[in-house]
Amino acid sequence: MIEVSKWLAEARTELDKLDVSGSFERVGVVDHYGDGIATVSGLSEIRLNGLVRIGDEGLAIALSLSKDVARCVVLSSGAELAAGMKAVNTGAVARVPVGEELLGRVIDPLGRPLDGDGPIPAKRSDPVERPAPAIIDRDFVSEPLTTGLTVVDAMIPLGRGQRQLIIGDRKTGKTAIGIDAILNQRRSDVVSIYAAIGQKGSTVARAIDTIKKHGAPDRCIVVVGEADAPPGLQWLAPYAACTLAEYFRDRGRHALLVIDDLTKHAAVYRELSLLLRRPPGREAYPGDIFYIHSRLLERAAKLSSAAGGGSLTALPIAETQAGNLSAYIPTNLISITDGQIYLEPKLFYEGHKPAVNVGLSVSRVGAKAQPPVLKDLARNLRLAYAQFLELEVFMRFGATVDERTRKTIERGRRIRAVLSQPEKAPLSLAEQVALLVAVESGAFDEVPVAEVPEIEAKLAAALDGDMAAVADRIDRTGTLDDKDRAAILDCVTRVLAQSGATAAAKGAEDGATRQA
Repeated sequence: MIEVSKWLAEARTELDKLDVSGSFERVGVVDHYGDGIATVSGLSEIRLNGLVRIGDEGLAIALSLSKDVARCVVLSSGAELAAGMKAVNTGAVARVPVGEELLGRVIDPLGRPLDGDGPIPAKRSDPVERPAPAIIDRDFVSEPLTTGLTVVDAMIPLGRGQRQLIIGDRKTGKTAIGIDAILNQRRSDVVSIYAAIGQKGSTVARAIDTIKKHGAPDRCIVVVGEADAPPGLQWLAPYAACTLAEYFRDRGRHALLVIDDLTKHAAVYRELSLLLRRPPGREAYPGDIFYIHSRLLERAAKLSSAAGGGSLTALPIAETQAGNLSAYIPTNLISITDGQIYLEPKLFYEGHKPAVNVGLSVSRVGAKAQPPVLKDLARNLRLAYAQFLELEVFMRFGATVDERTRKTIERGRRIRAVLSQPEKAPLSLAEQVALLVAVESGAFDEVPVAEVPEIEAKLAAALDGDMAAVADRIDRTGTLDDKDRAAILDCVTRVLAQSGATAAAKGAEDGATRQA
């Protein structure tokens, strides 16, 4: 009897712990599944972009709604899904974890870690689709964002809060410019987010390795929707990356978002739209293809001081076919963004890298966000370089030119050599200024073009050595006074003399005398 009483007491304790409260959920059923699209009925209250749980492992997002059914794009890879399975409306929309905890991590568009470093202890998550800042919350783009590439920083300057398209044919160095811009932020307070869309796993791994070796990985986040990921995840990738960047922007900090690339994103969205039975338009793209990119890139902005003063700079990448800038997606993106950096295959194959065509490239923000020293030095650089390119074409016909024209051509060749840079080696502002001062003074006019890279390396070493105080002052203030200009020209003279370029050193001395 005692044992029974004891058992009854324990049973009552266990029953008291039992949660018998009811729960309500709307359950539908999968009518059809195929090609990554699940047609679900019975979920009358689901909303657009709502998440649906299918079976035990499947997760999908509703992208097309009608009176009786919802067509959902599956986000889970490897899940065994089939018609007849239970589908539950989660009542939530797609969200991604945000915060400082994600710095240095590699994640998928839903915030799941891909780097093998364990779970991410994020304290909050935000929707991947968010409205762009209102006009009243925005400010003028006036702060420079340097990429470390002389041709970009001097001739196509970027500002914090700008949207600048990087466009060109396949394999012309588009990703390299975006990665170099990320690497250069190791010298600044900018947080970098790299979104890889439809890229091969090896390509993504190479980009991550470059950031770890040459950049500041502790201030970088990589969002990956690679080629073998479900199309739904590839479609979500840029929106999730933008949400991650907005977290820092909304807290008064500065973020750089590189989207690689929107041409593949458009192709993925076309694939999903056709599978969702949406009517095709030009080049089989759906009618809202412009809107999906404009609503993404409009989220990049410079906020006013009342809104925190943060910024989000976007560098979307797009691919052209045979240099056709008038194709559908390129023209869409050109009209959305604040300018473009066009990479020309001809320049790339001739060995001029980055292969930026300065004639077809433009920054609509321009010198308003350029450091004053670069603004002064680049004032005549673009015109001189354009004149050289025209004369170079003329010279290909074997024409005889006068001495003045020959000097213009030789100066242009040195300008092009200075504007060429290897990958993974962005220059500081002081290094760029020193090179442009040397070109402007004529110090490089007698230096063989093949020796310019060697002179650049020695000049950079000098700036890190006995010229460190001058370099630090230029990097910090963005200005160049007469005393520092004379010191740079004197340094150029010494470097040229050490390299045996005596005639060029004499030219540098003459330039220093003219400056004085």
